[in-house]
This record gives sequence, C-alpha cells and structure tokens, in this order.
Amino acid sequence: MEHLASDIGAFIARNAVWGGPLLGLITFGESMVVIGAFFPATALMLVAGGLVAAGVLDGPTVLAWCIAGAVLGDAVSYVLGRRFGGRIWRVAALKPHRTIMARARLFFRRYGVASIYLCRFMGPVRAFVPLIAGATGMAHLRFQLANLGSAVIWVPVMLAPGYLAGKGARMIGGEHALEWALGGLAAAAALALVLHALRQRRASRPDPSLDALEDPQA
Repeated sequence: MEHLASDIGAFIARNAVWGGPLLGLITFGESMVVIGAFFPATALMLVAGGLVAAGVLDGPTVLAWCIAGAVLGDAVSYVLGRRFGGRIWRVAALKPHRTIMARARLFFRRYGVASIYLCRFMGPVRAFVPLIAGATGMAHLRFQLANLGSAVIWVPVMLAPGYLAGKGARMIGGEHALEWALGGLAAAAALALVLHALRQRRASRPDPSLDALEDPQA
C-alpha cells in the first residue's frame, strides 16, 4: 500500500492535469464499503496538499474533486443500505465485516446525524456508517445534507497538514522546496498508512459485547 500511494503521488506530480480526477476517484473508492481499505486516500491527500502548496496542483480543483468523490462514495453506500435493509447482515460480501458493521451500528445509534460527520475521521468504520444509515431508514435528504456537510469539512482538514508542510518547506528549502516537501510527505504518508492498518486490525478483532447488535434475525 505504501508503494501504491508513493507511485500514485509521483504520477500526480508529473501529470497535474489528472490530479483532480484521480484524487476524486480515490476518495470515492475509500468511502465505499468493503473496497475502501484498498484506496490510500489519507496518504494521497497529504501528498496532494503539499503539491497544492508547491503550485503543482490547483487548490480549488483538488477540493472540488475530492469533495465530489467523498460525497458520491458515501451516497452509494447509503443507497446500498436502503436497498438491502436488514438483509445486509446476510450479504455474503459483508459477512467478514460483521464486527465492524456492529461497531458502525452502535456508533450510529449513539450519535445519529452527528455520526455522519464524525465517521469521516474514523478509519475502517467510516465507510460502514452510511450503509447502516441507509439500512435503518434514515431520511434521504437528511443523510445527503449531512453527507455533503461532512465532506466539505473532511477534505480541507485532510489536505491541510500536507499544505502547511509544503508551505513550510518552500520557506526553508529554496530551490529544493518541492523535493523536501515530497520527502516529508512521503514519510507522513507512510506513518498514516501504518496507523490505518493498525486501526483496521483492531477493528477486525471479535468483540463479544457487540454480538447483541448484529443481525437480530440471525
């Protein structure tokens, strides 16, 4: 995953015109249930922030694509939840993720609409909260307003560390500012990926206390 993020970041740096669409696709994929773990959006957004600071990427364009991708990804997960309803617990592709789904269900029950905002920053649980929102019948308009609002907050927050690091590197790095920025961001991206993997491993551990929250009809 580290090599994938590094390769994609290098491609974006060399082909800025594809930066926005590619980042939008990455944020869309990470917001999807099941497949989200295979999209290194967090690491790439750190790199993208640095590239915006270095003038390689256009900030408004990156923001627009990333927000659109994040909104569409959560919207698809929500629609899948609406389609399957209570049957999501018996969908074969989701059975290996029952523990994470139970955590997402508990989180959604506890925080309601606020969970749509909070889950953006919660690693592996993030993609499952919209699914649970749809499955439990949350009103469509209510969800989509929270979906858009949370994406508008999440994307700048994720880009900010890379942007600030890039600005700092430009101030102290002179003609080698871009190299310094990318080097520092590569290290930060690697750390982000390690932390993401640790969160996934922890979230996938069985938790007996969550059994009652799983499929009540099972």
